[in-house]
Amino acid sequence: MVKKPGWWCLTTTLALFTVLITEGFNLKDRVVSPARVVTVPYPPGQMLALDPMDWSANILVDQGTIFEGLYGYNRTNQVVPKVALQSVPSDGGRVWTIDLRRNARWSNGKPVTAYDFYYAWMRILNPRDSQGAIFAGITNDIENGYAYHAGAVSANAVGLKVLGPYRLRVTLNHKTNIAGLLVQSASMPVYPPGVKAHPSNWYDPRYFVGDGPYVVHSFVPNGKIVLTRNREYVGHSGEFNVGNVGQIDLIPEPAVATQSYLANHLDVAGIDSGATYHYAMTHVPGQVHRSPEAAIWYLGYDHSVMPSALENLQVRQAIALAMNRKPIVSPVMNNLVGQTAVFSYPGFPTASLETNPYPYNVALARTLLTRAGYSGGHSLPKIVLYTDSSALGTAQDSTVLTAEAVAQQLHRALNVRVGIVSVNAAVYSQMEYGGIEPGILPGYTLDEAVANWNQESNWPLGSDQWVSLALSGTIGSSAFQHHAELWNFYAYDPHDVTLWGNPTSPAEGLRYRQWRPLIAAAEKDIAYLTAWVSRQPVAYREALDPSGKVSLSGSLKRFEQAYAKMKTAQEKHEAWVRLWKWVGTYKGQASDRPELGLNAEVYVDQNEPRLEYEVRMWTAELNNTDQWANAARLSARIAQAMVDSGYAIPLYYDEAVYLQKPNLRGVQANPWAELGFYQFQYLQISSEKRSR
Repeated sequence: MVKKPGWWCLTTTLALFTVLITEGFNLKDRVVSPARVVTVPYPPGQMLALDPMDWSANILVDQGTIFEGLYGYNRTNQVVPKVALQSVPSDGGRVWTIDLRRNARWSNGKPVTAYDFYYAWMRILNPRDSQGAIFAGITNDIENGYAYHAGAVSANAVGLKVLGPYRLRVTLNHKTNIAGLLVQSASMPVYPPGVKAHPSNWYDPRYFVGDGPYVVHSFVPNGKIVLTRNREYVGHSGEFNVGNVGQIDLIPEPAVATQSYLANHLDVAGIDSGATYHYAMTHVPGQVHRSPEAAIWYLGYDHSVMPSALENLQVRQAIALAMNRKPIVSPVMNNLVGQTAVFSYPGFPTASLETNPYPYNVALARTLLTRAGYSGGHSLPKIVLYTDSSALGTAQDSTVLTAEAVAQQLHRALNVRVGIVSVNAAVYSQMEYGGIEPGILPGYTLDEAVANWNQESNWPLGSDQWVSLALSGTIGSSAFQHHAELWNFYAYDPHDVTLWGNPTSPAEGLRYRQWRPLIAAAEKDIAYLTAWVSRQPVAYREALDPSGKVSLSGSLKRFEQAYAKMKTAQEKHEAWVRLWKWVGTYKGQASDRPELGLNAEVYVDQNEPRLEYEVRMWTAELNNTDQWANAARLSARIAQAMVDSGYAIPLYYDEAVYLQKPNLRGVQANPWAELGFYQFQYLQISSEKRSR
C-alpha cells in the first residue's frame, strides 16, 4: 500500500467536506437544506414507482427531470431537442432518421445510445407486459407496435431499427411530425444493463441510472424524492437545462389546498374557486400566478336532426354576435378562465392565425335576426342548451352557471328563449363525441375541447366533434339527415339490410349466391370511389393511399378468397358479415359513431355539404403532414371554418391559477393533461424565506 503524503490527505478531506456541505447530506443519509426543498401534492393516481412505463410518475419527474428524451419541453412548454441532434423525415414524414448527440451520458458515465431508446420502447411494447403506458409516447404510433404487443407479429416487424450507436430509424403508422411524440414519458430511455440486472426495482436509488439532469438519491412512494445533480449530464447547447431543486416532498391532495399553502404545508397550490382567488388576491397578490391550459369551452351545434331555425346561417351569426364573454369570465367563472372567441389561447401555435368574425355587437345581431325572418326574436322557436348533469356539485358546476349566463344574454339581447337541459354523462358524451341521439332538440351543447400532448394532429381543438356534423345528420339536406338517422339509430342500416340481407341471421352468407349482391355493390362502389379520389387534392390522395396500403380492389379479392377457405357454415357466415360491414354501414357500439361502409362513403361524397367536404380534406392533410407550420395553418383553417359557420362559438379557455412561494422560479403548470404541476428540472429555489 502506497502511503499518501499528509498534504494529499488534508486536501482530500477538505474536498470531501466541501461536497458534503454543498450537497447537504451526511454519511448516513442525504439531508437537504430546507432552502432546496419543494412540497407539492402528488399526481392523481398516486406515485408508487419511477418507471416510465408507469403512468403516475411520468410527468412529475420521469419526463425531463431524471430521464431526458430525444425531445422535451422547455420552460415555456415548447418542444425542443434534448438528446436528439437532428431528425430527418422521409417517405413524406412516415419514416424518421434520428441522430443523437454523442456527449449525452448516463449518470454512471456510459454514453446514451440509440440502443437505449430502442430497448426502452420495445420494453413497453413487449407482449409479456400488459401494463405499459403505450399511449403516452412514441410507442403509440410506431408501425406494428400494437400488433407486436398483441403477439401478432415478431419484434423484427416493429418499425424500429438501430442504424448505429447514435442513429435510430423510426417508421410510423402514418405521416406526422415525430417531435411532439418524443417529449412524453413513454418515450424516455432506460439504462438496459440496470433494468436487466434488477427487472422489478431497477429504479430503486441503489441501482438507479438516469440520463436526466438529476438522479434519485432516495424515494418514498407518495412521499419524498431526494435528488442529486447528475454530474455526467450535459444539456443541449443553447438551452437552460436545469434548476437547483434538491428534494420533492409529495403529500396527498388536501381538501383545501390553499389553506395548506397559507399554513406553509405546500409550496405550490392550485386555486379552484372564486372565493379562494379573491382571498389570495387580497392577501398575497404577488404569489398568484396564471398559465393557460389547452382546453376551450364553447357552444357546439348539437346533434338534433329536427327542423330548426338554427339551420339558417344568419341566426347562428346573430347568436355568436350576442355573446358577451367578459361577464362570463367574471363574475360567472370568477376570473379563473380567459376569454376567447377563437379556438386558441395565448401561446398556442394557431393563436396568430385565427380571427374573430363575430365581435360582440348586439345591434348587428338584431339586424341579422330580422333579415332571417325573426324580427325581435318573437317567432324564433325555443333553443335548448345541453349541459352535463354530472358537473352539478363538482368543480365543473360553474359550467352550468355559464349556460345560465348564455341563456340570459340571448334573451336580453335578442329576446331568444333558451331552455337549459342537464343530461346524464353518457348521453352528454354521446352528443359531444358520437352520433345523434333520439329525442335531442335543436340547440347547442356546452362543450370542452382539449389539445392534449400538443401534437399537431390534435391542433384543431375538438375536431373529432366537428367533422362528424354532416355524418351525424345535423347539417345538410333533409334526405341526408334521414340517411344519417338510419346510420345512427339502427345496429345495421335497414336500407343495406334490404339490399343484401341481415347480418344477425345465421342463414346468411352460407352460399356464394348470397355473396354476389355484396360483391357487385362493392365493385360498383370501388369504381366510383377510385374515380372520385383521383379528382381530389394531392394531399388528400396521399393521406388515403399511404405506402403499403392494400387497395380497395385488393381487399375485395381477399374477401372473395375467404369464402373458398371457410369450411363450416358458421365460418362462412362470419366471413360474409365481415364483407357486409365493409360494404354496408353499422353501429359499432351504443355510444359509438356509425361505421360507414363503401356504400355510405359514396353517398357522402355525392351529398355532403361543402363545409363538411372542405373540413374533411383539410383534416386528412393535417393528419398526414410532417411540417409544424403546415399543421398549424391547416388546424387554424379548420377551426376558422367552424367558427365562421357559427357551428362552434368559443367562450373561454381554462387557466391554471395557482399560488407559488416567492422563493420559487420555474414552476410549470401542466397545460396538456390536467395533472397539476410538472417539469421540475427547471425549478429554482432561492434562499428567501419560504413563509408568506
